[in-house]
Amino acid sequence: MISKAATVPSPGSLLDELQSTLSHGTVARRVETLRRVTDLFINGAVDYSDEQVGLFDDVFQCLIDHIETSAKMLLANRLAPIDTAPPLTIRALAFDDVIEVAGPVLSQSARLDDKTLIENARSKSQAHLMAISTRRTLSGAVTDVLVQRGNDDVVQSTVNNPGAEFTERGFTRLVDRAAGNDNLAASVGMRPSLPRHLYLKLLAKASDTVRQRLEAANPQQAAVVPTVVKEATRRARSATSAITPDTDIAHALVKSLHEDGRLDESQVAKFVEAGKFDEANASIAALANLPVAIAENMMLESRAEGVMILAKVAGLSWPTVRTLIKMRDEVSGAEPSDLNACKDTYERLRPSTAQQVLRFHRMQENSPTTLVPSI
Repeated sequence: MISKAATVPSPGSLLDELQSTLSHGTVARRVETLRRVTDLFINGAVDYSDEQVGLFDDVFQCLIDHIETSAKMLLANRLAPIDTAPPLTIRALAFDDVIEVAGPVLSQSARLDDKTLIENARSKSQAHLMAISTRRTLSGAVTDVLVQRGNDDVVQSTVNNPGAEFTERGFTRLVDRAAGNDNLAASVGMRPSLPRHLYLKLLAKASDTVRQRLEAANPQQAAVVPTVVKEATRRARSATSAITPDTDIAHALVKSLHEDGRLDESQVAKFVEAGKFDEANASIAALANLPVAIAENMMLESRAEGVMILAKVAGLSWPTVRTLIKMRDEVSGAEPSDLNACKDTYERLRPSTAQQVLRFHRMQENSPTTLVPSI
């Protein structure tokens, strides 16, 4: 058996041969040298030490600067699936302007870390972003850039990738971009990790076609989806796909805090400042002693009065209410509320009046079809 030492020429001999090829060889000779070096690497890639991989890296980089695009395309296709491929060569191929060179590496190579993928996605073409969007797995940090900078095709490809993760910021952008785009809206709505409040926002803007597609994705619950309710928020609340594991966790956390006597205004403020809609909504429901579903519907109704009524009953101060209204405006997609007018209204609102309004909401909205549990 030939040892690794015998298989891989010494740095001196390999680089000497390379220098001769680059100085005096024809294009055909350079391509042939590249083919031989590639064969040599692939045949022993699993066993090479980091030092030997580094040697191949030097050789490949010298060669790809002096070969035709067609040869680089072949090299990219051959190296892309190899986990131990020379890292600097992979990077050079990934940043090539020709997508036929960069594409195989961007879509497959395990040598490209998130930092490199993000740098590429921020600076290269939409075709490069499309290649990245098809990778087996994508972190939230990478999809943030794809969603922000990618065109409609790139974003759709990213959302359709089952191995893609999304941050809440990424999901927020997706919901905004899905307005008027039925295919994207349906794809986003079917992502299992979509936060509940963003699902509500998506449904509020979605067409009837999208709502029907999302309901059809949960046929086992079709019988409990009310067909006579026109409000999008009611539809969203009745659709089981709107209740994610994260929502259940949020409700359980708030229930525990409430039962332990640790749920107060400062805790609500922390949830709001962190943008945690589910936790904030469930907290206000608990402090106001009403079901989460009713609080949610009041939070997302067309005007900010619902938030103020809930907050008054819960005994919250204006600074906390102000941040609640801001969060509510962002989640519902409504126009920013006039905070000065809201402050005047809140200060005039009497707790007894707020309680009367809540009793009305209980009668109107607390129906057997409500799927969200009380706290």
